[in-house]
Amino acid sequence: MDLGLKGKVALVAGASKGLGFAVAETLGKEGARVAICSRNKDNLEKAKKTLEDKGIEVFSIQADVSEPDEARAFVTASQEHLGGSDILINNAGGPPAVLFEETDEKTWEHGFRLNLLSTITMTRTVIPYMKQKGWGRIVNMTSIAVKQPIDGLIISNSIRSGVIGLAKTLSRELAAYNITVNNVCPGYFLTSRVSGLAAKIAEKTGSDPSDVIKTWEEDIPLGRLGRPEELGALVCFLCSSRASYITGTSIQIDGGMYRGLF
Repeated sequence: MDLGLKGKVALVAGASKGLGFAVAETLGKEGARVAICSRNKDNLEKAKKTLEDKGIEVFSIQADVSEPDEARAFVTASQEHLGGSDILINNAGGPPAVLFEETDEKTWEHGFRLNLLSTITMTRTVIPYMKQKGWGRIVNMTSIAVKQPIDGLIISNSIRSGVIGLAKTLSRELAAYNITVNNVCPGYFLTSRVSGLAAKIAEKTGSDPSDVIKTWEEDIPLGRLGRPEELGALVCFLCSSRASYITGTSIQIDGGMYRGLF
């Protein structure tokens, strides 16, 4: 199936590793020209080289998207270097695993800046270019927690839900310009973020991280954690010309873990 992505310019935030990298790689393999950013310079350079070794055209810039100036700089520099922007993937690491009474105002503010404000800033910056072209794809990487809150992730459960409200409203405002806005809600995937979460839980419960992961797997009907490339495939489709009638949706990809009907 031709997804119509050849030559498209895709901006993928937080793409030096994990799910963000998988998305950038999948889009690149479909012929998109990719811009990536990360806070960590070494990880960013390694990711850029890996993608280029696979024949993918890549522009990279070090940026912490929780800082509005840096989030804007990622978008504007990428557009200047690659000649525009057709696709924006709003992605950033998640807030720490904490209980409510362990939080303070600074922790909440960081979670807001990392997951909601970054999405607002990058989206606001990219929209004029997409409107001018009359075509665009915006995909927000959230979490299954927006549909089924996860114990110990109160900041993520709360802040990421704001992204859903933003996206639903924007999907209506931007539909006339042929710009779609969707959310992808990952469950548990084999990433360093999930490994760190398992270690944090294990530390608090006095168990082993492998036992924590096994507990998650037992709650997933498919019986395993997801592979990053599986999420990349979903995001790639939502960014394609084939997904032109899909907007305002929040799609979970979790191996069947979510128990709700909607």
